Amino acid sequence: MGKRKEFVGIVVSDKMQKTAVVKVMQMTKHPKYSRINKVYNKFKADDQNGVAKAGDIVRIEETRPLSKDKRFRVVEVIKKAQALDIEKIEEIK
Repeated sequence: MGKRKEFVGIVVSDKMQKTAVVKVMQMTKHPKYSRINKVYNKFKADDQNGVAKAGDIVRIEETRPLSKDKRFRVVEVIKKAQALDIEKIEEIK
């Protein structure tokens, strides 16, 4: 039995019902030049209880396909967003 992928990211959108869009940053090393690159991915995550709001830092976990795009679910909200954080999220989009 394999281990499911887990990521920590920032919720950039919570406008859909029971779905949150989470932006995840990963560091990768270039194979030839050994430079560290930041790679950003957006994942749609299932949020049945609607606890994740824009700007929150959440942990998501891989699950079976729930729809065309949803392959993750929100496990927990690590940190709630402050009013100033939400303005920064708007800039990131």
